[in-house]
Amino acid sequence: MRTAKIARKTNETEISVSINLDGSGAHSMKTGVGFFDHMLDQLSRHSLIDMDVTCKGDLHIDSHHTVEDVGIALGQAIKEALGDKRGIRRYASSDLPMDGTLTRAALDVSGRAFLVFKAQFSQGKIGDIDTELFQEFFQALAINAGITLHIENFYFDNNHHLAESMFKAVARALREAVEIDPRTADRVPSTKGTL
Repeated sequence: MRTAKIARKTNETEISVSINLDGSGAHSMKTGVGFFDHMLDQLSRHSLIDMDVTCKGDLHIDSHHTVEDVGIALGQAIKEALGDKRGIRRYASSDLPMDGTLTRAALDVSGRAFLVFKAQFSQGKIGDIDTELFQEFFQALAINAGITLHIENFYFDNNHHLAESMFKAVARALREAVEIDPRTADRVPSTKGTL
């Protein structure tokens, strides 16, 4: 079973994350930030990674620490669940259309953390979250999971669709990249022999 549980407590947040990479997309999200929970739901459902995320954060200040720290804990859980990465497909990408919006996510589960984020929102908030926090989330996720992640929006018709297309595109790419390839199930997908 490729599963992991992470508990993370700081002066700003208290987080519990559990995942199953070989799940069905079952999920429960309780971060106190409604739109962020909705995006995490999309991440789980479209990656088929079971996720249970609970966070008690300092929302009386704002949602920055909650969003970033959930990214950290979720990235740590993905890294732990992947183990030595034996048999995974490693690379994947997804072009995700949502009505008048098109966003691409491409990733490499390489152990080398890197984020390229090319998306510009036209408003500062969606619901109860600052739009600048989406980049913070994906940065924290990529760094802590050891993933090279590129997200690029080509055009969008509204900010809700832009955010949702990013999470769905990342989910679809992550689903493919962490799947076990039956043709190489006993090998680490690198000429180095390790990732």
